[in-house]
Amino acid sequence: MPDLLAIEGLRAGYGEAVVLPDMSLRLADGEALALLGRNGTGKTTLINSIVGATRRFGGTIKLGGRDITALRSDQRARAGIGWVPQERNIFRSLTVEENMTAVAQPGPWNIEKVYAMFPRLKERRSNFGNQLSGGEQQMLAIGRALTLNPKVLLLDEPTEGLAPIIVEELLAALRKITQAGGICSIIVEQNAQKILGLADRVVILERGAIVHDAASAALKADPAPLERFLGVAGKG
Repeated sequence: MPDLLAIEGLRAGYGEAVVLPDMSLRLADGEALALLGRNGTGKTTLINSIVGATRRFGGTIKLGGRDITALRSDQRARAGIGWVPQERNIFRSLTVEENMTAVAQPGPWNIEKVYAMFPRLKERRSNFGNQLSGGEQQMLAIGRALTLNPKVLLLDEPTEGLAPIIVEELLAALRKITQAGGICSIIVEQNAQKILGLADRVVILERGAIVHDAASAALKADPAPLERFLGVAGKG
């Protein structure tokens, strides 16, 4: 059985600039991957490349064995790529519920299931996107991506700039999503210690290349690579 997501020899960037010189990465069904690295190492570029928002110079991206390399971003979304960008990109002039019904596709994740995970969204189902707090907007961005019923869920720094209590709520929700199965996920996160308890596997990037790829449990047991590549202490 093929990997759910298979990236082979991807060379990508912006304009004439190559940020990812030769990226190969595979994810299995249900696997949660933490993508770590200092600023400017190519984490967001990798996410954007999977979405189809960068310039590709070479390589392939396959989803469930299907080559999606030539597909547009909207076609990739319909094929099963769910994306929660740093900017969230919710529809500010639509209500919470309209944000989700606008993109929903058939599958196990429906609006009621999202409301069960984020009761705050249910309370604000009639509020417009621009009436939500930052944490609520992030919940909506995740909920909207889930109603697409994606095969792969990409989250680019989902806890950035949020209050600690909201961060804990979001991490608990992400844990439920990964445990539910049927989705593999890539989570870009600055706080390595928080994400280690959520991810099955950790990949560290440096200058657009993978410099460390290991199980989260291995990094917990020996956090030396975190200090070496990220400059963070082993204890959180």
